[in-house]
Amino acid sequence: MELLDILLLLATLFFSLWWQRWCTTVQGPKNLPPGPPGWPIVGNLFQVILQRRPFMYVVRDLQKAYGPIFTMMMGQKTMVILTGPDLIHEALVQRGSLFASRPAESPTRLVFSLGKCAINSAEYGPLWRALRRNFAAEVVSSARVKQCGWVRKWALENHMGRLKEQAQGKGYVEVMAQCRLTICSIIICICFGAKLSEEWIKNIESVLKEVMLMTLPKLPDFLPILTPIVARGQLRRAKELRSRQLGILGPLVRARKAFVESGGSPSSGPLDMASPVGAAYVDSLLRLDPPGRPGGLRDEELVTLCSEVINAGTDTSATVVEWALLHLVLDQREIFDIVGKDRVVHEADLEKMEYLNAIIKETLRRHPPSHFLLSHAATEDTVLGGYNIPKHANLEIYTAWVTQDPAHWPDPEVFRPERFLPGGEGYEVDLTGSRGVRMLPFGAGRRICPAWGLGTLHVGLLLARMVHAFRWVPIPGSPPDPTETFAFTMVMKNPLKAVIFPRV
Repeated sequence: MELLDILLLLATLFFSLWWQRWCTTVQGPKNLPPGPPGWPIVGNLFQVILQRRPFMYVVRDLQKAYGPIFTMMMGQKTMVILTGPDLIHEALVQRGSLFASRPAESPTRLVFSLGKCAINSAEYGPLWRALRRNFAAEVVSSARVKQCGWVRKWALENHMGRLKEQAQGKGYVEVMAQCRLTICSIIICICFGAKLSEEWIKNIESVLKEVMLMTLPKLPDFLPILTPIVARGQLRRAKELRSRQLGILGPLVRARKAFVESGGSPSSGPLDMASPVGAAYVDSLLRLDPPGRPGGLRDEELVTLCSEVINAGTDTSATVVEWALLHLVLDQREIFDIVGKDRVVHEADLEKMEYLNAIIKETLRRHPPSHFLLSHAATEDTVLGGYNIPKHANLEIYTAWVTQDPAHWPDPEVFRPERFLPGGEGYEVDLTGSRGVRMLPFGAGRRICPAWGLGTLHVGLLLARMVHAFRWVPIPGSPPDPTETFAFTMVMKNPLKAVIFPRV
């Protein structure tokens, strides 16, 4: 028998054994949740790829066939998909510590997370606890949010000026781009304590968007056997992009460090360090000595942690603002009744704006920025919904169905903010999911977004200021298009452009 024949025989034997093993995943000894049959080696991977549509829409259709929990074999990666609110609540809240870890990351992602040294990607354990505890105390605590109120005031003043300038120059306002720039400037200043030029902020935005693109799932993530063939070029490009990321954010880290070491001297560097020592996120990271990082955090790790905050808060908040403006249903009388015409909106005013808050909640329900939470993983082999969940499997939480389920939300496709007013079906809904899952815009349990309150504050301020100052109307002959498309978040296929008129 020739060598080629031997290789073909061995390959056939391997495929047969693998296929037999894979077929047991649905109802065999592994007792994984049921799921769609797949192909040898690749499982359901190519079936998803060949559909040429976002993964969330594939899952939406499979949910109708397989119910609240099912399995997809994506190459060598096992994915257990949760879509039912009761199972999601059990996994994230009732048994939160058991499902609070993250699955293994690809080599490309590890380039940017420095071995998972980030709040979102860190495995459940001492490092994650230290990073999250520090973020909660130093960024999103009520005292720190109040202390950084001047940052939002400064950024919103610039925002309103840019709206007028663009409206005069182009005849319309590009809502998403303007909101992204403003929110990004706020978060950058919170991180580094510095007021940056618009050009620098745009450059940071551009580089971090490339980072997000680079870290999206790639074929070798599901078929590691292809890594030596395909991933070498990806790793090279990832390292080049990482160098650019360090090149644009590293100077901010070093400038802030010099400012802190000088005791807050204005002459410590060329940047406008507007936050006092101790008020910027980086200041707290310089003092931190987290487990597993002897000697404290290096500059590269500070860049990673600040990039995480900027990326997580910018697109999500800007997306919500754009969708809310699209519907043009803001009750402007409420804003004027509370604020009046002769002063600007203050943060304290937002708590009184019941209808504005209802609009934000309905936007999060009807247009959630993401249809999935970040992947979870069990800390040990366990059982959920009567099925086995392996320790290393990806637990994917599909949250879009929760907000579209007619059993909980009558006429779920209709945008109706009144749901969240007294007497509405959503009035007492818990956005954190602690008391039960009916919508999960920020996740739930131990891995809930720690900055969800800060994000809704930014959204509310932008909406209130923009509507209080201007009347918004669609461009004549170009009505808004509500078609959704995926671009990190679920955005409008055609970004919203509007004409604005000053209120008199």
